[in-house]
Amino acid sequence: MERNVTLDFVRGVAILGILLLNINAFGLPKAAYLNPAWYGDITLRDAWTWAIMDLFAQVKFLTLFALLFGAGLQLLLRRGKRWIQSRLTLLVLLGFLHGLLFWDGDILLAYGLVGLICWRMIRDAHSVKSLFNTGVMLYLVGLGVLVLLGLMAGDTTSRSWVPDAANLQYEQFWKQQGGMEAIGNRADMLGDSLIALGAQYGWQLAGMMLMGAALMRSGWLRGQFSLRHYRRVGTGLVLLGMAINLPAIIVQWQLHWDVRWCAFLLQAPRELSAPFQTVGYAALIYGFWPQLARLKVVATVACVGRMALSNYLLQTLICTTLFYRFDLIMKFDRLTLLTFVIPVWAINLLFSYYWLRVFRQGPVEWLWRQLTARASGVSLSNTSR
Repeated sequence: MERNVTLDFVRGVAILGILLLNINAFGLPKAAYLNPAWYGDITLRDAWTWAIMDLFAQVKFLTLFALLFGAGLQLLLRRGKRWIQSRLTLLVLLGFLHGLLFWDGDILLAYGLVGLICWRMIRDAHSVKSLFNTGVMLYLVGLGVLVLLGLMAGDTTSRSWVPDAANLQYEQFWKQQGGMEAIGNRADMLGDSLIALGAQYGWQLAGMMLMGAALMRSGWLRGQFSLRHYRRVGTGLVLLGMAINLPAIIVQWQLHWDVRWCAFLLQAPRELSAPFQTVGYAALIYGFWPQLARLKVVATVACVGRMALSNYLLQTLICTTLFYRFDLIMKFDRLTLLTFVIPVWAINLLFSYYWLRVFRQGPVEWLWRQLTARASGVSLSNTSR
């Protein structure tokens, strides 16, 4: 089957965009991912960096990746039950090892587990409309749970929101020390993540996967609509998403990132805006594809998208080495950390471009495919790539 280069490019944008937020998870304590005032105060420079990232990037690229993951599940249906289950089970195993042994911010485990449920829902959906509407409903359930958690939360600031000096020192210690101390802490975080996945986040993740599958089945993610349609829809959805999220950003700033409001209730507008902006970003890429396709860098970003799994893991390898082994964790503010993104992107781009000049797949993608074939008992000659 011929590859959809536009889809590869969108996937590459998602993988590169995820690092804009993940760099904070690598270079700052865990509390800083959602709370820019994690040390009890905040500089104007940090506040503006947080606000701009929150408006344009926070959650958006993860949501885009979930949308594309669902689209991928739709494409996998023709390969059959054994192939899909084996592929997703291996992804669960890889995510577990990645989260336990390397980095506590893993998303692969969640995607694999939710994908094992969603692929059947995608297969059994009778129409594009019912598939899309089910996705919307599941996503809204996740938002409702988030609001409910906010209403149940107390006003007391926890150490996970504003850690004290001892907590910060210990987090820095185990991340740099590694070994069983780090594995134990990451195991605890994995457990917490699985609880959150089952209680709240999993609903949203499943919703985005179903919506992505519906958009692929309808031909929307295959680029089968007019350029004018994509441009009009893209502009409208991005502006709508920003209009939903911007008031919440302002209120969080005014409330000085109070834990009850900012850890739960004011996350809801951001989460609500994310699907609109996500689909809007994708639509604008499709709408301006004739112009974008002329740029050489676009073909290289598409290579990153073809090797999405390899590049995601490569980002972990680079950033954990950089921040944990060279004692750079908690040394920089948010704006300075963004400067680290550029060389990591450059490595992703160069690695993908030159690798795919020699091989048809990324190294992890190749291994994943080989193991899937062995686990499912399906001959590789029966699959297209």
